[in-house]
Amino acid sequence: MARPRHALTAAAAAFAALAAAPGCGREPAAGALRFWAFGREGEVVKELMPEFERRNPGLRVEVQQVPWTAAHEKLLTAFVGRQTPDIVQIGNTWIPEFVALDALEPLDPFLSRSPALAPGDYFPGIWDTNVLPGGVFGVPWYVDTRVLFYRGDLLREAGIAGPPRTWEEWRAALAALRARGAPGSFAMLLPTDEWAQPVILGFQTGAELLRDGGRHGAFRAPEFRRAAAFYVSLFREGFAPPLSNAQVSNVYQQFDGGDFKMWITGPWDVGNFRRYLPPARQEVWSTAPLPAPGPDALAPGLSLAGGSSLAVFRASRRKDDAWRLVEYLSAPEQQLRFYALSGDLPARTAAWDAEVLRDDSKARAFALQLRHVRPTPKVPEWESIAQRVAERFQEVLHGGVTLEAGLEALDGDADQILEKRRWLLDRRNAGAR
Repeated sequence: MARPRHALTAAAAAFAALAAAPGCGREPAAGALRFWAFGREGEVVKELMPEFERRNPGLRVEVQQVPWTAAHEKLLTAFVGRQTPDIVQIGNTWIPEFVALDALEPLDPFLSRSPALAPGDYFPGIWDTNVLPGGVFGVPWYVDTRVLFYRGDLLREAGIAGPPRTWEEWRAALAALRARGAPGSFAMLLPTDEWAQPVILGFQTGAELLRDGGRHGAFRAPEFRRAAAFYVSLFREGFAPPLSNAQVSNVYQQFDGGDFKMWITGPWDVGNFRRYLPPARQEVWSTAPLPAPGPDALAPGLSLAGGSSLAVFRASRRKDDAWRLVEYLSAPEQQLRFYALSGDLPARTAAWDAEVLRDDSKARAFALQLRHVRPTPKVPEWESIAQRVAERFQEVLHGGVTLEAGLEALDGDADQILEKRRWLLDRRNAGAR
């Protein structure tokens, strides 16, 4: 999440056809175990390798760091050329695409004989991102989700004791913050070029987003329409400005200055707030699970199941060695070391019992929210559809398009993007008969 993603396209389908063609020989398995990791994760995970190699004499790991902006295309190119690594960090929204390409090894046989790993060791919604027809194709490595960042001091000044737990309390809190805000300030920031917020609200109302087994869009269904109406009302009522991320000059400085009092964002911004706000200002901001739509405040509203997993490529000739590395990186002590190095939240729930997380007031909201998350639709085309979600809502907020017309257009977008999927599924079903 929060990093560049791409959906399965006609080009990816062409890659699959090329990979099946003769003449693309695979190099023999030799030398180091090859591990590709992305962004800063690829840099810091190298520090965990000496201990792994010490525990596994004769086994050497070669970590290749790949920029996030190049990762997707590099993986597809490697798949075409039959030069994939043995083990890879993979964003959990990429998994359906690479499963569709038959590129990833099902991990169920490894899990069945592994005393170190079990599905119950993970947040259920996060684990589910790795489960597709045919098995389990990844093991969560680190996790993220979205929670509510808020100015607790300004809430208290407005007469509100704590963060909102329901949509009704949320609206009341926003109204109170708006009433006390300086001219030109807003109660909340909801960047209009992000698809996550309306999708999260849709999750909370029970929206499916896609219907008929992922064949068609379901954005005009009553559940999503309710969420969309609430989302749009936050702008119409002046609680949030219709600004994109590019139109916000310095969100941390503006949040500290009171220009925005609430913001839905992820764990990466915990580190950013601690880095960019002075020590004397660290107590003015807090985090909380997302409000729920109904009156039941015992559990928070749902949020996105995000993060990255560890997967093994089907073409690897060293799957057992790759699995040893998966087990090692999944151990709670290594998860905590990786958290200390990268700031990425551990996927193993046992790691959250450690003092460094248990006693961190900013992390508690994530510990609770991660038990209430849901994966995005598990179709390779999802990220193309997600981009259209952001674009269609921008038209509603900026272009004078009605919400109903925007949702109708969004369903049309989804149906067009899913056209090839419908053809493939119908063809497969016809063959099965």
